[in-house]
Amino acid sequence: MAAESGHAESVNEPIGHPTGGLPTPLAETLRYGPFHRALREAIAHRGLSLARLRAHLEQQGVQVGQSTLSYWQRGLRHPEVPRAIGTVRALETVLRLPPSSLLDLIGPRTANTYAPRPVATWPEPAPLLASFDSVPEAARGNADLEVLSVHDTVQLGMHREQRSITTRLVVRALRQGPDRYLAVHHCDEGSLIENAMVRVGEGCRQGRLRRESASRNLAVEMLFDRRLSAGEEHVFSFTIVDDTGGATPGSHRTFRDVCGSYLVQLSFHRRAMPARCIKQFRASADATPVDVEELVCGLGGVVSAYFGEVGPGIAGIAVEWS
Repeated sequence: MAAESGHAESVNEPIGHPTGGLPTPLAETLRYGPFHRALREAIAHRGLSLARLRAHLEQQGVQVGQSTLSYWQRGLRHPEVPRAIGTVRALETVLRLPPSSLLDLIGPRTANTYAPRPVATWPEPAPLLASFDSVPEAARGNADLEVLSVHDTVQLGMHREQRSITTRLVVRALRQGPDRYLAVHHCDEGSLIENAMVRVGEGCRQGRLRRESASRNLAVEMLFDRRLSAGEEHVFSFTIVDDTGGATPGSHRTFRDVCGSYLVQLSFHRRAMPARCIKQFRASADATPVDVEELVCGLGGVVSAYFGEVGPGIAGIAVEWS
């Protein structure tokens, strides 16, 4: 549960629509969306905790779970039309927003604004990982590690292909003894997994490596320099250099457990800039995206997407080319 911030207020305080203007950032978000960001910024502007917001909604005769409000403001769920219309209108009243300002963001306009391409269904890596079962530590996979943070930096070439991906992770040992991390990489269509190379960075060295041509998957052990103590945090990084493939559809990472934060950045070649980049999260490969946001490719041809407390599911950036 989030602690209250900003000015406190009584649940019995009268609520109405604003008489003054809204802060410019909030007004812009209400105009352009997406819904979850507008809701989150409006809640922060009013200085309400989710518990107090829920109490205000109950005064309006609207029953909604605190977990639902949390999912909505984080983009993990989206209000269903027409069932949620009354709740969203009540939110506008409680948060002192202009009528229909939130409602417009969940209607047809939002549905037409974003048309993200489907995330490819990646083959399960189980057959590939089975070859690591002879080592007990590897057989447990990454079960003894909590992933606190992941940062992926993807370099793209002049032919729109993914050239390399550098990953930096922060992990914490859940119990005494883990000494490795098992990473799985999936190459784009057209590339040869046999030609992919692994370069280690800080905090690790390469262990065994396995490739599977049919699925274009690669699995590699990143060995630490010692066994971690229970509760110990460790930072390490590595780069996978892809063989040249076709135009990449983007970069996505599968999270099998909750991760504290995920930052993915795509760096485009100056001669191959994208037509559109879309941040998206899916609970599974065939699920509808619930965290969808069109991104701006900034100076230097870099586009970034940040996910806080992400997973389980698939998070990343979809790329469309002109």
